[in-house]
Amino acid sequence: MPEPTPAPPPPPSSGEISPVVPHQRRVRYTGKNPRRFEDKYKELAPERYAADVAKVIASGKTPAGSHRPIMVQEIIKVLALQPGEVAVDCTLGFGGHARELLAIIAAEKSHPKGRLIGLDVDPVELPKTTARLRAAGWSDDVFTSVRSNFAGLPKILGELGLDGADAILADLGISSMQLDDPARGFTYKTDGPLDLRLNPQRPPSASDWLARASVAELTAALRDNADEPHADRLASELVELRQRAPITRTKQLADAVREILNLPKPSRDQETDDSSIRRVFQALRIAVNDEFGVLDLFLRQLPFCLKPGGRVAILTFHSGEDRRVKQAFRDGERSGIYSRVSDEIIRAEAEELRSNPRSSSAKLRWAVRA
Repeated sequence: MPEPTPAPPPPPSSGEISPVVPHQRRVRYTGKNPRRFEDKYKELAPERYAADVAKVIASGKTPAGSHRPIMVQEIIKVLALQPGEVAVDCTLGFGGHARELLAIIAAEKSHPKGRLIGLDVDPVELPKTTARLRAAGWSDDVFTSVRSNFAGLPKILGELGLDGADAILADLGISSMQLDDPARGFTYKTDGPLDLRLNPQRPPSASDWLARASVAELTAALRDNADEPHADRLASELVELRQRAPITRTKQLADAVREILNLPKPSRDQETDDSSIRRVFQALRIAVNDEFGVLDLFLRQLPFCLKPGGRVAILTFHSGEDRRVKQAFRDGERSGIYSRVSDEIIRAEAEELRSNPRSSSAKLRWAVRA
């Protein structure tokens, strides 16, 4: 049976009359557990249902509306942060990495200059994360949040009067809050608007981009952004399909890819290979947000944002990102900009892979400024 809504607390013993709290029935859903994002009321209110959220995490899942930071200990090790240093979290997200970095930076009151600068381009999630970190006790003099993508880091450091950072972290993955929310259009598993923008205020959306892209442009995006083996066929037939009806919904695009490649529809009795669908969504997301262009600019500017001896750690999640980071670090080492770079990628340990499957594709690389 669905769990009833908890009863209001008893009146205080002091004799004061407490306000009447009206009984609110939760949204009804089919089955034992809610499946729709908006119906997962316990996961979306972790402060009220901590025990239930803990069960979700223990099962190896990420609670709806939140994000679990990846390779925290590995990142702390390579960044080698010290109390009083200045660090930048270029992709603040849910704030999981930021919490850990702040705990080190502000560990000793004898180092009052320590601070963290948190950047994020998402106008929906940034205010929530800023409020969350403020509630945890991190004030303006220790933590500063800025709405910007990481290509704007040099300007931001200048505006804050900083000549560089001791440590920089960039987690290039999409946050679970964005991925799981159908309204953001990042997931094909639930129907929603085909949006895919990290900043919903900046056009074009994925549906707008797809409506205007030529066959050649779409083919290049599928091939270059996602290594899609069926790029030519998908591009040609998707352009033909959109001429009959605009492709504006996530499920509509997923069904179109299944139809073109003759993939079986998902069912309870049959496993489906959705690799091409994931790659199509990845390719569109990268194109819409100009992710490679932003990353290339960031990598060119990065050495000049680090103090001598400063450390940088970058988490990537697909080959296109990793190739760029690897090449930039190697070129920097050859030219003497970096004194050391990671020889091999660092991956999540087995326990993290079990408890957080979304860490499976993560690759960590690091470099040290000369």
